[in-house]
This record gives sequence, C-alpha cells and structure tokens, in this order.
Amino acid sequence: MEVFTYALKWSEAILRWGHVLFAILWVGNSFLFNYLDNKLNKNISSKDVDGEGYLMHSGFFYKLSRLKTSPNQSYLNQLVIFKWQSYLTFVTGILLLVVIYYYNSGVLMVDKRVLVLSPLSAISYSVLSLILSWVIYDFLCKSSIIKNNFLFLTIMLILLGLLSFGLTKIFGAKFAFLSVGLIIGTNMFANVFTVIIPNQMNIINSVKNNKEFDMSLSLAAKQRSIHNNYSTFLVLFIMLSGHYSFLVYHKYNWLILCLIAIISAVGRHYFNLRGRNINKPSILFTSIIALIILATVIFLFKN
Repeated sequence: MEVFTYALKWSEAILRWGHVLFAILWVGNSFLFNYLDNKLNKNISSKDVDGEGYLMHSGFFYKLSRLKTSPNQSYLNQLVIFKWQSYLTFVTGILLLVVIYYYNSGVLMVDKRVLVLSPLSAISYSVLSLILSWVIYDFLCKSSIIKNNFLFLTIMLILLGLLSFGLTKIFGAKFAFLSVGLIIGTNMFANVFTVIIPNQMNIINSVKNNKEFDMSLSLAAKQRSIHNNYSTFLVLFIMLSGHYSFLVYHKYNWLILCLIAIISAVGRHYFNLRGRNINKPSILFTSIIALIILATVIFLFKN
C-alpha cells in the first residue's frame, strides 16, 4: 500500500508537470497564430498570397505567407499540424481529474454542507456537466446565433453565470471553481478535436485529390480557434486558483468568476486588436481598472 501511495504521488507530480507544460505550448501556439493572422500585411497583389509578414527571432529573419490556395502537393509531406499540444493538455488534465479528484471524490468533490452526495453521484454530475456544456456550446456555434456576435456572447455569459452558480450548489467550493475551468478547457479541446483538425484534414484531402477545398471549412476552424484564444486567460486563471483560496471560498465565488471572465476577455481583445495595428490603450486600461474595482469590492464586502 505504501508503494502504491508513493507511485500515486509521483503520478500526480508528473501529470501536473506535463499538464502545465503542454498547456504552455498550446496557449503559445494560439497566441502566435492569432497574432500572425492579425499582423500579416493583407495588401498583397497576388492571387495566391493572402498576407505576408516578417519576423526576427534568435538573430534570424523569417518571412511568412498565408496562402489563398493550397500549396504544391510536394509540400504536404513537410506540413506541420499543431494538434498534439491540445490533445496532451486534455489527456493529462483528465488523468489528473481521475487520479486526484475522482479517486478522492468523497473528500475533494463532496461538501455535505452544500449537498449530500455519494462519491459516484458526484462523479456522475461532473461527467454530465462536461458533456452537456459541450453539446450546448457546439449547438450554438452551429446555429444562426453565431452570426450575431453580441447575441452569442450575451448567451454564453448568461450560461457561464448559470453554470458557475449551479456548480457551487452541487460541489464543494474548490471543485466547483475548478469545474468551470475543466468545462471550458474541454470545450477548447473539443473545438480542436472535432472541428479544427477534421476540417484541416478535409482540406488536405481535397488538395491530394486535386480538388478545390471548401473555404467555409477554414472559416469554421478559424472561428473555433478565436473562441479558444479568448478563453485562455480565464482558463489559466482557474488553473492557478489553488493559490488564491480567498476567491475560491468567497460567498460569491461564482459571480467573481464571471466578472473575471469578462475582464480577461477584454484584456485579450486589446492584444488581438494590437496585433492588427489597432492600438487602443483605453481597452486595456478599462480591464485593469475593472480588476482593481473588483478587488476593492471583494475587500470591502468580505465573507
């Protein structure tokens, strides 16, 4: 038993390490490619090139081109597809969920002051929340609602509030907080696994068969990628939530989380705009001031 406990501790340590490492790689890719899409010079008089840009790193210059059409098939053997960072972040996250929380569900997930649950029931609610959240989000993305950004964002914010509040009425505060991050992270992975990568593979197959690929596949993949990009700040905040228990165990932790979601998205929006050479410091300033106001209100109205 002692050997098993020791091995379990090592498993947790390695999984935590891997989860953070793969998450850094995934987030880095997301930031880089969204930055490149925004930064590329689109004023190109070419039927093949959609945009060009130049970078410098480690003393070398790099020229980047985004193509309107597919490259020669000979390039397909050299094609790099960024997917394993996402896959491994999700796999290590799920393994951590099972090894740490599901294995100790009676202690780490259940709080009888909130709701009396059996360990199995707690696990069932957790799995159900992951599945239902993805089904609802994916449905909204495939509906006509997605064409109206304001309506889509409003609905997503309302759903986030209901989800956060509902989870605090089922699980203990810490796991409820983490569950929101787990759900968003799962949706981000599912975007990659069920939309982005399949669409990219369809495009590659079209090229191999000398067919013109469907541009709507590229647009749908890009849309999900942008959703992931705006979600990263919030997910990272929740990943680190073990370091600020004063927020996790606050009476209105669900509301704080929703406000952090808005603030982080506004901050992310500033950097995305700046990538397009649109510098609006007022957006970043607004998010910083909002964060300061939130911190002040939390201090004045403690539990």
